[in-house]
Amino acid sequence: MCRNIKTLFNFEPPATELEIRDASLQFVRKLSGFNVPSQANREAFDRAVEEVAVAARALIAGLVTSAQPRDRAVEAAKTSARSHARFERNPVSPAHHELDA
Repeated sequence: MCRNIKTLFNFEPPATELEIRDASLQFVRKLSGFNVPSQANREAFDRAVEEVAVAARALIAGLVTSAQPRDRAVEAAKTSARSHARFERNPVSPAHHELDA
């Protein structure tokens, strides 16, 4: 699945319309294979984004949980820390690979 699509359910504050639309756009991009559709496909692409956004809103509104809502700031800090740790690693130098050959 597309890594840019984030969980939108059970957060405080709740997901915004922009977040729902952005997730819908990413989903349609993934399904279609288009980052930017051609003029011929623009109408179908935009319609799909809107339909996915409607379905996402209905899904989020219909879900229930007994879990406490997650704090957006705390979750964002965790994500940032994971990203920093992932990309902080030093890449292996080409000279190191030559030793393995």
